Amino acid sequence: MSDTFDPVAWSATLMGAFAIAVAIGALRQPGIWGKMVDEIEHSPALQLLCGFAELFIGAAIYLLNPWDPADLLSMVMKAMGGLMMVEALVVMAISDLYFQAWLKNLVAMQRGWPLVTLLVGLVLLGAGTMRFT
Repeated sequence: MSDTFDPVAWSATLMGAFAIAVAIGALRQPGIWGKMVDEIEHSPALQLLCGFAELFIGAAIYLLNPWDPADLLSMVMKAMGGLMMVEALVVMAISDLYFQAWLKNLVAMQRGWPLVTLLVGLVLLGAGTMRFT
């Protein structure tokens, strides 16, 4: 790859911006994630689409980011991509059990998960954009 393209910076920045936007939406509309998971749980078509999208995006993140022990952000992004692929396969294999567990978790931590997501998004966005300078 050329020196002008840093996949680690781009994937961290984009994932961070996405996480921040999603967290703000969830904080503005409490319970929206629970509703979303409930809708996905009851729709085999949405399960397939969400599983495929997560598998594709997770694979892109995993394959674009090198595993460099000297670079913590590259290892975090590679691991995140791998975990996304595993989660996508779990969604496709046992979505009924998986979404029930998430629904209980989201109801119990209606404000907690969006705050954690916001924090992770800010860290990823900051770490990614710092690499552009």
